[in-house]
Amino acid sequence: MAILNTILTVAAVLLLLPMQIQAGAYKGFSMGANNAVGDCKSQGDWEADFRAMKSWGKGFNAVRLYASSDCGTLTNAVPAAQRVGGIKILVGVWATDYNHFNAEKAALLDAIRRYGTGWIAGVSVGSEDLYRKDIAPSQLANQIYDVRGMVRQFNNQIQVGHTDTWTAWVDGANDVVTRACDMVIMNGFPYWQGVSIRDTISKKTFQNSLWATQSHVGPLKPGIKVWIGETGWPTGPGTNGNFGSAWPATSNARNYYANVACWLWPKPDIVGAFWFTAFDAPTANPAVERYFGVATADRKLKFALPC
Repeated sequence: MAILNTILTVAAVLLLLPMQIQAGAYKGFSMGANNAVGDCKSQGDWEADFRAMKSWGKGFNAVRLYASSDCGTLTNAVPAAQRVGGIKILVGVWATDYNHFNAEKAALLDAIRRYGTGWIAGVSVGSEDLYRKDIAPSQLANQIYDVRGMVRQFNNQIQVGHTDTWTAWVDGANDVVTRACDMVIMNGFPYWQGVSIRDTISKKTFQNSLWATQSHVGPLKPGIKVWIGETGWPTGPGTNGNFGSAWPATSNARNYYANVACWLWPKPDIVGAFWFTAFDAPTANPAVERYFGVATADRKLKFALPC
């Protein structure tokens, strides 16, 4: 009986610990909340997006969203994900400004009370705030703790972190944010670094940004995982679409996808990776950002996805 009681006690304790999410658990896209004409997506729009992703037959099972309250994102996207099935959401909570942050928290809290927590892949507090220097690192860390405290009342397994550029994550001035995070969510775009597609592939530009991030954050918080929040390559030029030596083209986007996405998603140490993006956004600015989709705005693939 003593042995049985010990086993039951250990099991109870383990249930209270944050879950160890399996590597490769989440594969999908970072997606905005506006439809092809720039209006806020309805639940039907989100359902159509999710069904299109699943129809591609590549095992896409998650999306990263930027906001909770803006455009009624969670109000519409969560029931859409549950209706379609097999889609988890990496929730975005904007960190700036104070009123906006509180509105975002309230929207997330409302979604949890309505739909539970089974739809949540994780929570990102803020997106590229450190890169833009929109917020003090210590303030952002406090907001991460704040959101974690809120969501852990309902499910102590939910991981909470922050999304930023790889250059922000390797900046020691931001280490307080890393220490506050359950996971680090990294954005990396060789295109926006002005690197040609040939050099991007041959010199492993994206891979080096990931390795640099892992090497910096790992010693700060042993065991922390780096997720990928955004990476991708545009297919269309927009206006003056070239950036340094990087040129938009469908062939370049296909090559980048084959050499980065197909390398990234099977990696055993990557829990979640989100491509930017699933569908073109005809109203985005700057113009080149209208063409980062692997599919057109009407959800038709631009090239056969190799993985």
